[in-house]
Amino acid sequence: MSKKTQPINRRILLKLSGEALMGQADYGISADVVTRLAAEIRDLIDAGVQVALVVGGGNIFRGMGLAGHGMDRVTGDQMGMLATVINALGLQDAIENVGMTVRVMSAIRINQVCEDYIRRRAIRHLEKGRVVIFAAGTGNPFFTTDSAASLRAIEINADLMLKATKVDGIYSADPMRDASAKRYTHLTYDEVIDQRLAVMDTTAIVLCRDNGMPLRVFDINRSGDLRRIVDGADVGTLVDNNMTRNDG
Repeated sequence: MSKKTQPINRRILLKLSGEALMGQADYGISADVVTRLAAEIRDLIDAGVQVALVVGGGNIFRGMGLAGHGMDRVTGDQMGMLATVINALGLQDAIENVGMTVRVMSAIRINQVCEDYIRRRAIRHLEKGRVVIFAAGTGNPFFTTDSAASLRAIEINADLMLKATKVDGIYSADPMRDASAKRYTHLTYDEVIDQRLAVMDTTAIVLCRDNGMPLRVFDINRSGDLRRIVDGADVGTLVDNNMTRNDG
């Protein structure tokens, strides 16, 4: 690997939606997408960054959607948790194929497939240079994988939480529908909540706010942005408790 700026974030948690794994497909996991992600994660590990991931399951199953059509919400959410395990195993395989050691840790017991989530063990895996993928959300219905990502980032004492999206940050409106939408380079947690900016659910944002966990939202489809972020580049939108504004 070529010499680059020394990373300023030594331990990160990356939140991937299930949809981010689809690429251009309508559902499922794109081999091209997970292969590219695996290479970028390997670059971080090679630079000495400890990497944890939380993955959603919307590319396979959305419990909330079916709950709106009569399915029991708890049952739907439990099915969604299992979908995240499938995605975690797919990511594990892709990352292992580029030479990294990976551990999948599930919030629900599924020992023949992956480890149970134990905080101290997760931190030890990270310290040994292993990629850790947290699956099954929080293990509880009614909580999103965004909330799980905030919780896990706080529990493992991450320096930064990254939310991967399909656009290059947080906008005042949906940039796909509103050409006049403004992109923010910096926001506070309270501004995200007060303006109802649809980046993560309120529980996830409040968890980050109350525990001082900085959040950066970026475009997962822009190759190299992961490394630029951990090196300290001002990529995407930063959300923290700092009131100083620097909107671009």
